[in-house]
Amino acid sequence: MNLPESYLVAMKDMLKDDFDAYLESFNNKRLYGLRVNNLKISTEDFLKICPFKLTPIPWIDNGFYYEEEDKPAKHPYYFAGLYYIQEPSAMTPANVLPIEEGDVVFDMCAAPGGKSTELAAKLNNTGLLITNDISNSRTKALLKNVEVFGVSNICVLNEDPARVSSKFSEFFDKILIDAPCSGEGMFRKDNKLIKAWEMNGPKIYSAIQKNIIIHGADMLKPGGMMLYSTCTFSHLEDEETIIHLLKERPDMHLVDIKPYEGFSPGYVYNETDKSYNLDKCVRIFPHKMMGEGHFVALLKKDNPNEYDNSVKYIKNPLNMKIPEELREFLTHISMNIDEKYINIRDNRVYAVSKNMIDEKGLRIIRNGLLLGELKKNRFEPSQALAMALKMEEYDNCINLSLSDMRVEKYLKGETIDIDDYNDTSEAGWTLVCVDGFPLGWGKSNGSSLKNKYLSGWRWM
Repeated sequence: MNLPESYLVAMKDMLKDDFDAYLESFNNKRLYGLRVNNLKISTEDFLKICPFKLTPIPWIDNGFYYEEEDKPAKHPYYFAGLYYIQEPSAMTPANVLPIEEGDVVFDMCAAPGGKSTELAAKLNNTGLLITNDISNSRTKALLKNVEVFGVSNICVLNEDPARVSSKFSEFFDKILIDAPCSGEGMFRKDNKLIKAWEMNGPKIYSAIQKNIIIHGADMLKPGGMMLYSTCTFSHLEDEETIIHLLKERPDMHLVDIKPYEGFSPGYVYNETDKSYNLDKCVRIFPHKMMGEGHFVALLKKDNPNEYDNSVKYIKNPLNMKIPEELREFLTHISMNIDEKYINIRDNRVYAVSKNMIDEKGLRIIRNGLLLGELKKNRFEPSQALAMALKMEEYDNCINLSLSDMRVEKYLKGETIDIDDYNDTSEAGWTLVCVDGFPLGWGKSNGSSLKNKYLSGWRWM
């Protein structure tokens, strides 16, 4: 691999005697990982039904290595949102940030959504997750992934962090910043990143990172915690960004991260570095762990006045009039939907979080769970609602086994025959499931099911 000379010099200076072992790691085969969606299934139960050959990732409780030939993205359980495909070391940031149920959480640079989906699983449909990306095109993938995962307590933004910061001063309990970076830790996985590094190296990204980490600190409540991470090795983008934050915001300090075998401490180059406790940061190197390169730092904001973190912003109830066709549909659902926080805009119906502030002035991709759309005298439920439901929360379901050929036909958008469900399924909106996990909607006439699976999600 043709690595840039200036990069090699910097890595040799950093790694010293480990430099040759690092270079040798480029000869190792690429690793593949998936993370179980504990919002839908426990890790233990997933392993009972998992069709793949998995090996546990030692430092991630719900993370596993899989074999390339298994192709889990071409499996119905993937479409049911039972797991997310993610590089093993990239699972670390969301794993390290200590999310508690009821927290209000911000994922600042979230696309395509791997870390957001894990944060949401930890929240367990409590509190609020605001997930954001500055790229409009990337937020589309972000939205799809959180919806596939069944996340209901969500707001998806497409904003510059500076604009979010002006709206959410000291608002969040927890913040994750997986910052845009030069990608040095991914050179082994994708050598196309080397050319990008030569055009836009650490100096360019450093300025971006120093800006967004300050905005992150300003959005954090006193006593709140923030996780900063990159997939690069550059000291300029990693430890120096942390030093910049600690100088500019002296109420922030680094805290310990639970150690795992193979984790390396942050690099300390001089006595000044030592005073910032940079050894509390964690570096992941591919010659020491079975993963690509990553940097992780966990920080906490001081709380000198003993600010009560349990106090959350509560939005005034919307108390909109619920149309009869929507109300009738909701009688079929046992999922907890607070009708006081149903918002109807342009005939689209959303269940919004009571912890979400006024959205005016923000570029919103999605605020709340999209329940569906009001049409002439009828209500059509959304794909997002199907994914957020559990099978037992809707009263008209068809549960297909994994081996049933109709599962693949349904995921490809085809009409399926359901004569064998005449005794258990009624005509009308039907939730189609595989092994008890929802895939989407169909419209039943009693003998066949008109496919309502979202066209952009179909199995190609």
